[in-house]
Amino acid sequence: MREGFLFDGADNAPVTILLAHGAGAPMDSMSMEATAKALVTANFRVVRFEFGYMAARRTSDSRKPPPRAEVLKPEYMKAVAELGATGALVIGGKSMGGRVASMIADDLYSAKRIAGLLCLGYPFHPPGKPEQLRTKHLAGLMTPTLVCQGTRDEFGTREEVPGYTLSDKIEILWLDDGDHDLKPRKRISGLSPADHLRTMAETVKAWTDRLAL
Repeated sequence: MREGFLFDGADNAPVTILLAHGAGAPMDSMSMEATAKALVTANFRVVRFEFGYMAARRTSDSRKPPPRAEVLKPEYMKAVAELGATGALVIGGKSMGGRVASMIADDLYSAKRIAGLLCLGYPFHPPGKPEQLRTKHLAGLMTPTLVCQGTRDEFGTREEVPGYTLSDKIEILWLDDGDHDLKPRKRISGLSPADHLRTMAETVKAWTDRLAL
């Protein structure tokens, strides 16, 4: 096992998905664990890694806030290089992790190093600040992309996102009543988090089946 990575799924799976965590929770958070397990059931190999600031929290009492997403691009590129996936590779992540991946995706895609981009709860804007959009680079994105988003995600709801200028390479899976972790309120939707994770994994499988791997 390579140091700094968490691996789930078969080594010979046809597609590997490299996932980075969100701004506030580590790669082994309950949300990331559940996501990885769901994707494994769809026959993916899932690899998780941490950015340096998050890894440092494991050995220090410091709660240093995450740097700007742009600053983390070299770390994500390094993770791709160190992983050295030999088969088809999709990059992405939870929230900020997916945002960072989206910033480097086109360079990797044009070099034929990745097949696609998977964003789980994309942070289209900070909560309560819909005017501060983080979508400029998404307008011209050339990498095939799947965004899995809860309809009530405070970082971008189903009512807000259709008004954004996004590349036609971006597909969006809307999960009914899902929050930023894709979790629905069972008493309202009648659905469970497991239901949404299963739908997410099945949709990711159908999406990758259409990619040029």
